[in-house]
Amino acid sequence: MSYHLRVARPVSDLARTRSMYCSGLDLHVLAAFEDHHGFDGVILGQPGSAYHFEFTYSRNHPVPPTPTPEDLAVFYLSDPKEWRYVCQRMEAAGFERVASLNPYWDIRGRTFRDHDGYRIVLQNAAWSNAEHE
Repeated sequence: MSYHLRVARPVSDLARTRSMYCSGLDLHVLAAFEDHHGFDGVILGQPGSAYHFEFTYSRNHPVPPTPTPEDLAVFYLSDPKEWRYVCQRMEAAGFERVASLNPYWDIRGRTFRDHDGYRIVLQNAAWSNAEHE
């Protein structure tokens, strides 16, 4: 069985979120919609990957984002040079570097927070499902 993962999140400023995630993580707009049952949204990801983010804004009933410090999206980058480059890009895109609530993520990674409080961890390590079976 194979799945495709969508992480859906309400945001306070759709244009700002789109800009930050495209610039910081080099994501692409895969789809967008306006006034779909009162919602505007954008779907961001890498073409062909098995995940994407959907960010939405409700015109009729705005939902305030309520992430906690432990709601994380973790990206694994094994190449140290690429990892440093993406970390710099995140800050240039407007993400704020923050200490992680769980100190594990600060050992080989960096945690960034967007304007709504959503956190992204860039982990300088490789990941393989085979290692954890």
